[in-house]
Amino acid sequence: MREAIEIAGINVLPGERATIDVSIPNLYTHTALTIPVKVIHGKKDGPRLFVCAAIHGDEINGVEIIRRLTKHHTISKIKGTLIAVPVVNVYGFINQTRYLPDRRDLNRSFPGSVTGSLAARLSHVFLQEIAAKSTHGIDLHTAAVHRDNLPQIRAYLDDDETRRMAESFTAPIILNTPILEGSMRQALEKMNISVIVYEAGEALRFNEVAIRAGVKGIISVMREIGMLPRLKNRKSMTPLVAQSSLWVRASQSGIIRTMTTLGQVVNKGQIMGIIADPYGEKEESVFAPVTGMVVGRTNIPLVNEGEALFHIARLQGNDDAAVKIEEFQQEMDPDTDKKTPLEPPIV
Repeated sequence: MREAIEIAGINVLPGERATIDVSIPNLYTHTALTIPVKVIHGKKDGPRLFVCAAIHGDEINGVEIIRRLTKHHTISKIKGTLIAVPVVNVYGFINQTRYLPDRRDLNRSFPGSVTGSLAARLSHVFLQEIAAKSTHGIDLHTAAVHRDNLPQIRAYLDDDETRRMAESFTAPIILNTPILEGSMRQALEKMNISVIVYEAGEALRFNEVAIRAGVKGIISVMREIGMLPRLKNRKSMTPLVAQSSLWVRASQSGIIRTMTTLGQVVNKGQIMGIIADPYGEKEESVFAPVTGMVVGRTNIPLVNEGEALFHIARLQGNDDAAVKIEEFQQEMDPDTDKKTPLEPPIV
């Protein structure tokens, strides 16, 4: 008989589901706060996967991804354990902001401590009560306010298990990114827990394609690591891999007229947009400094000198990049999906 899993002092038996409220510091109004955690503990042994969202409180696509994931018809068949955390940064989520009340970035505050700042205490609780109970993790993010990200996986590909998860997610592109100081990924790497980050969409906005791709990607990872049965004769897209990326920044302040979309392949020297003052008396073109794919961009036309405009991923060979993006868009677009959707699409 498989053992129960304990989170925040509550045992979940094999074959059971439970929603657990993990206590975190109260608001100054005396209002109690908790991190809501959904635990699905399979009857048979297997990996223990945590999926979390809203570490940055305004990144809400992942919240909807987790809602759909926990309702997915395949989840009742899992081996191992799924630990779903739709809202980690409850404080930021309530206030529709990226940060905590002390203006700290939760994803730069790991591993945290019992006696540190609010960010340190929250990260400590999440790490010890939730993430440490896992063998694998998927962290769901979006771009910041007024920016948009192409669905992508960010991972440290030198770790074989992390690479396996990243490739099985079926996002169109993987960015091999370094692990940043104070990030959750850094803390979990030291605990030998393999984690990938899914980036897609914009803060405070739902994006149906990004949500559908996220649900499908998580299910694909669960099949790959043995939590769900693998599909027979299932063709999967081989993602593009970028070893580096860079941001193109505004060389002057003004109003930008963008000419470049997410997923577009640009060549070095190509015009990506034009920045001008309101009268058009001073105009300056924005050129691509390298050849690659646009995986992030600003959505607001009003820019200050030095602001990030376009995020370009450098690819080894761009010949089939456009084809892969088109295939991905068609597969995830609810208007072209011939299957009956599990959820009505958000419009």
